[in-house]
Amino acid sequence: MKLHLLSGGPIPTNAYLLTASGRGEAVLIDAPGGLWAEIEPILAREKCRLLELWITHGHWDHTQGGAEIVRATGAAVRAHPADRVLIENPGVMKAFAGLEFKLEPLVVDHWLEAGEQLAALGATAEVRCVPGHCAGNVLFYFKGQATAFVGDALFKGNIGRTDLPGGSFDVLARSIREQIYTLPDATKIYSGHGAPTTVGDEKTGNPFVRPE
Repeated sequence: MKLHLLSGGPIPTNAYLLTASGRGEAVLIDAPGGLWAEIEPILAREKCRLLELWITHGHWDHTQGGAEIVRATGAAVRAHPADRVLIENPGVMKAFAGLEFKLEPLVVDHWLEAGEQLAALGATAEVRCVPGHCAGNVLFYFKGQATAFVGDALFKGNIGRTDLPGGSFDVLARSIREQIYTLPDATKIYSGHGAPTTVGDEKTGNPFVRPE
């Protein structure tokens, strides 16, 4: 499984294209605006077909490019139902986004559940719910690859905003302690914004949420 880190949208937002050229398959985690032009040549070069789009949470900067990508590839969309209104009616976010841009709804093919195991690219990802930044934030943990994609729950030296609708610092802190800090320390953390980090580094150095 090969990881391609991409960034797009008016607020630089990370997306992660996972490819397995030997299987001819790919999965995309999050879809900021304008990324299809970058994704298409990677898929062509590695002779992969995008099978699925996994959404870590429903905020517009993570979904803005999703409809275009789905039209181009037919990828099935997976997301958590707690963010259904944001994903299916993204216009509700314009009031607190502070920007003017085009937003299209996404049709979700499969609603995720906590503890669900997703088979992809010859590997397995565990779904963990990490609310607090918003109600539907999830992470995808690939145990075999010691890798977790956490959306906007946790960043390198920081945590997700909790001042947006559906946000709560107390809920987020509990999510981080119970769902992220319980992963092995060597687990690589890939966030929705910024550079990667590890569980161990955040447990010892993140000033916002300390392990209990």
